[in-house]
Amino acid sequence: MSSRTVVRGGLVITASDEIHADVLIEDGRVAALAATGTRAADAFTAERVIDATGKYVIPGGVDAHTHMEMPFGGTYAADTFETGTRAAAWGGTTTIVDFAIQSVGHSLREGLDAWHAKAEGNCAIDYGFHMIVSDVNQETLKEMDLLVEEGVTSFKQFMAYPGVFYSDDGQILRAMQRAAGNGGLIMMHAENGIAIDVLVEQALARGETDPRFHGEVRKALLEAEATHRAIRLAQVAGAPLYVVHVSATEAVTELIRARDEGLNVFGETCPQYLFLSTDNLAEPDFEGAKYVCSTPLRPREHQAALWRGLRTNDLQVVSTDHCPFCFSGQKELGRGDFSKIPNGLPGVENRMDLLHQAVVDGHIGRRRWIEIACATPARMFGLYPKKGTIAPGADADIVVYDPHAEQVISAGTHHMNVDYSAYEGKCVTGRVETVLSRGEPVVTEREYTGRKGHGVYTPRSTCQYLN
Repeated sequence: MSSRTVVRGGLVITASDEIHADVLIEDGRVAALAATGTRAADAFTAERVIDATGKYVIPGGVDAHTHMEMPFGGTYAADTFETGTRAAAWGGTTTIVDFAIQSVGHSLREGLDAWHAKAEGNCAIDYGFHMIVSDVNQETLKEMDLLVEEGVTSFKQFMAYPGVFYSDDGQILRAMQRAAGNGGLIMMHAENGIAIDVLVEQALARGETDPRFHGEVRKALLEAEATHRAIRLAQVAGAPLYVVHVSATEAVTELIRARDEGLNVFGETCPQYLFLSTDNLAEPDFEGAKYVCSTPLRPREHQAALWRGLRTNDLQVVSTDHCPFCFSGQKELGRGDFSKIPNGLPGVENRMDLLHQAVVDGHIGRRRWIEIACATPARMFGLYPKKGTIAPGADADIVVYDPHAEQVISAGTHHMNVDYSAYEGKCVTGRVETVLSRGEPVVTEREYTGRKGHGVYTPRSTCQYLN
């Protein structure tokens, strides 16, 4: 039984084009586009017709950095794959790439299998995995080759969190050399964790225990130093590098320098660094704990460099680093000691709307919105053109978006499984109206019509964004 849907009358926006067009969907994929009102468009017939007049028709968002059910600091991220992917769909995101974790002393395969077990049958939208490499040894390096062959083509390492995820420069270099050979992409959490731990210890000894000190000890210079070191190690290895959650002017400067040298170095930032700041970390009565994440929020003046980097393509992707912990019972673990506050913010539901607000505010254009939120993450992580665009043959992951609707972001109305919003009370223009995942309605005119288990695991090819 063939199933057909037509999305009529909207402004179709991709990373490269804007056109008033009707979209024909057949058996879960985009079958054809035709300019609205033409004979070709009028010939489109379907059982389901979605009227998008006056709306945008955009590709579903690709959030390449989420942490569902992630263990951290003696607790777990509050969103399961079921609740987190449902919230993602509400926010216009139709694909996530989450992080499977290798524990020290265990194999990559064990970690990957554990994450498959968490996700399988529970997701409302499609998903893939990156692999966090915590224990580099000869067996790990061999496993990296096998994972690339089966569609796990990116590996994250940490220069932070000694004793947990931390890799030293030798381990990083070995993994980068392996990636240079097998086509994998190394993703780097670039902060000098060894130096940060010294500063944490000294701050606590001085009685500086409030959440705001989390930002003060994780200095922008230590992000920049680690970014520089990661770039040079990747250069020695002959490997591409993707730096996650870039937050500071100095780190952007390192990326610009490397890219000006012609290196395959890429950068991601997140909405929290574009819209929040150390002012939030300093909120009284421990409220600042809601905003503890790593890399940390920076003083507001860093935002200009991040927006500029997004405009000049020195930063290519905006992901969320969605890693939610409830204020009650989880963030509160760090009362009296900021170093015990679980690191992470909720955001998977807010990214597309916040970036549309950036269009409204004049920071970026409409096509750039789609580029940094849909097309480039799909290309960067081997999902394009199946994901990230609206073109014949692509998965029909499509969002009908009302660019004029106004909404107030609030924990009272969001769908993430967390008891606060990092953007509580923020007014934004633009709202998701209808979401299709592989042609199936997940959100229909602001009603949830999806189901757990619709989302399927999606193997990825290697990075499609290299020079």
